[in-house]
Amino acid sequence: MSRLYEEILNGATLPRAMPGEWHEQICARLHREMAASVAGLTGTQLLPPRTRVSLSRTTTICPDLALVMAASGKLFLAAEIISRDDHHADTVLKKEVYEHHRVPRLWMVDPRYDNVEIYHAFEFGLKLHGILAGREVLAERLVPQFQLTVMELFAS
Repeated sequence: MSRLYEEILNGATLPRAMPGEWHEQICARLHREMAASVAGLTGTQLLPPRTRVSLSRTTTICPDLALVMAASGKLFLAAEIISRDDHHADTVLKKEVYEHHRVPRLWMVDPRYDNVEIYHAFEFGLKLHGILAGREVLAERLVPQFQLTVMELFAS
């Protein structure tokens, strides 16, 4: 298996290294909890980690977690787990892409600080809705069954 994959942001190729073990543990925990929460939601589909999602003709991204509308395939929640060695791509470049394409929800999961930034789309782009840490609960009203404390997300 290749240790690289690529995303295309506004026509430019962005090579990405496969994430490390800690990143993958967090990703697996997030997916496991989300999969259980969307199991009964027929209009929602959870894609496998880093599935290629086309936002436009010139932009294809690979979110760590992607929820799409089952009927249209439209992305409505993306989660990016920030890697220490490659944080600029997620925190700046891809965040701008999510904002430009008005993705309704974005979670920036940051193991460097054990917190999660929650962004909601609004008429002018993305707005920081909150930063969660510790015993605070990561939840999403669009997926009412999903609830996970940030502490549980980052548990060793």
